[in-house]
Amino acid sequence: MRKAALRPVTKQSAENQCTTILRDYILSGRVKPGARLTETALAEQLNVARATLRTSLHRLASEGMVVQIPYTGWHVTALAQKDVWELWTLRASLEGLAARLVAESMNETFRTRLTSAMDDLVAACKSGNPINASRADFALHRTIIDLTDHDRLKFQYKQVEQQVRFFIVNSNSLLGDNLNEIILQHEPIVEALISGDGKMAAERAWHHNQTEGEKLISSMSAVSTHETDRVS
Repeated sequence: MRKAALRPVTKQSAENQCTTILRDYILSGRVKPGARLTETALAEQLNVARATLRTSLHRLASEGMVVQIPYTGWHVTALAQKDVWELWTLRASLEGLAARLVAESMNETFRTRLTSAMDDLVAACKSGNPINASRADFALHRTIIDLTDHDRLKFQYKQVEQQVRFFIVNSNSLLGDNLNEIILQHEPIVEALISGDGKMAAERAWHHNQTEGEKLISSMSAVSTHETDRVS
């Protein structure tokens, strides 16, 4: 009997584990945008060498999750209004194209995977856990991308997917406890996809990104105005 060609199990490097833990910490929403990240304290908490921690921080910087400010140190990225505009327009372009391609190629396998991803989102929102809700939110969008037979589209999305996750966490934080709104945002997209209407799926994907992007920008503008008024 011929043996199956199996890839051997390998251990994750300390750098990979450290990067994953830090990324998940930032995406949990437990650390605020702009917050300072102290190398010594983080290295002690994670029980890793500072060199290992620094490698992870540089990886996260390449993903747009953190920034290094000269003479100040590391900080969680604080999105500016231009950042939000760039992210939602780029994301809408990629996800709109993906939605059209998937809808126009709809089959039973696609329906099953989309339905499963939507069910996971509903369950996560119903659980009342915002971290799980945002994770399932991104997973649904990632499923749509993965279903396309478009390698270059997948590659481009991969370049910004951590920033997309960061965007989703920030956007969903505006909802507070109203996680059911996340379900209502995505149902029309999935319905258009499953119906096989490529034009409608693309339009709804774009509309979703535009609505969430403009809401986040509006919220940021309101906070900025409030802080200006308080200072004056």
